[in-house]
Amino acid sequence: MSDLIPLAQMAEAVLTTSDAREKTALSRRYAGLWQAARATGAVPEIGTASPPDRPARPDAPALLDPRDVPRRRPGTPEGRAAILHAVAHIELNAVDLHWDIIARFTATPMPIGFYDDWVRAADEESKHFNLIADCLETMGSHYGALPAHAGMWRAAEDTAHDLMGRLAVVPMVLEARGLDVTPGMIEVFRRAGKDPAATQAVAAMQVIYAEEVHHVAYGSKWFHFLCGRHELDPKDAFHDLVRRYFHGALKPPFNEEKRAEAGLPPDFYWPLSE
Repeated sequence: MSDLIPLAQMAEAVLTTSDAREKTALSRRYAGLWQAARATGAVPEIGTASPPDRPARPDAPALLDPRDVPRRRPGTPEGRAAILHAVAHIELNAVDLHWDIIARFTATPMPIGFYDDWVRAADEESKHFNLIADCLETMGSHYGALPAHAGMWRAAEDTAHDLMGRLAVVPMVLEARGLDVTPGMIEVFRRAGKDPAATQAVAAMQVIYAEEVHHVAYGSKWFHFLCGRHELDPKDAFHDLVRRYFHGALKPPFNEEKRAEAGLPPDFYWPLSE
């Protein structure tokens, strides 16, 4: 596999690419190279990397404190564009979060399947960003046209030295929240009628909704794996780590069906709710 750079170095290259379309293109190219090698039965080198504390970002959007991001009113085209812009921002952060977990925790020995899962997740998040960015362009807007939430990387910074904490907070809390709210967003765009941009957005968000279940499931799977390695009770460990690293209570209503499909039983999240 001499023609394939180590996976951690691929991850670092994605994390240090600032342009959103270039970042997602590189992410998808590296994921394809990794997956092609794995399909032959090869086990490519993981290697090591020095990921940045914060990933490279384009000059726009301006990043604001969450309290300062303008409210979105979904009944107008401008409001729907604002929702899509927020989703694009979340998806771009997710691309970096999944490559960051690959690059940052190479000192913890993990099975090759761990890397397979997060490469696939990063690839899917890259696709999701592009689907939503395309929707914005259909509406006459683009990613970077509106301000965005500055707090998205906080979970990564708080868990930069704790792989179990990262798994608990990012896939099992933040991405699980996506399972709760995405059906409502799909309905907003359905109500917009036959507007081509709205139809395009519904199709894009249905893809996202189906594939995000995998990402929550990867988090749950590897969290349980590490609990087994350290002889910890998964529910107790999850509650401890979320209380340590997540700022605030979890907000119902919860999508219990999709959470269960992803390996998150109610006794994990209900005790942490408001």
